[in-house]
Amino acid sequence: MPLYDCMLLVKPRVAKESVAELVGRVVQRAYQRNGVVTDLKSFGTVHLGYGIRKLDGRHFQGQLMQMTMMVPPSFTQDLHYLNKEDRLLRWLVVKHRDAVYGLEFINEDEGRNEMSDFRFRSKDDNSDADEYDDDGDDYEYELEEE
Repeated sequence: MPLYDCMLLVKPRVAKESVAELVGRVVQRAYQRNGVVTDLKSFGTVHLGYGIRKLDGRHFQGQLMQMTMMVPPSFTQDLHYLNKEDRLLRWLVVKHRDAVYGLEFINEDEGRNEMSDFRFRSKDDNSDADEYDDDGDDYEYELEEE
């Protein structure tokens, strides 16, 4: 199953219990589709760059929530009920690209020896320090001694 982020921008005056109930409904739908919620973040109240007009007025602030979940690709179509939700200003679902998960991640040995390409030097090894210093400013900053 692919990894998705679901962003919810809730009206600023909605109670936290109501936001929790709204998030709980989305999580419940994910569980019904055999999905897993891996992360849940609240960014608190955010100031918007422009006002979002709804039936009850224009909103310049909102409460931002992010849910990261592994769900089937057809799950995004199940969330269209959020369009009728009057507590939401906006909602968005974004698919993670090139996410490695499941058995593919366990069996993957790519990147196991990434650090072997780098050359390690000890603190005392100054013999080839000029080899890597090619900016030519060795004598540019000479200090005058008094």
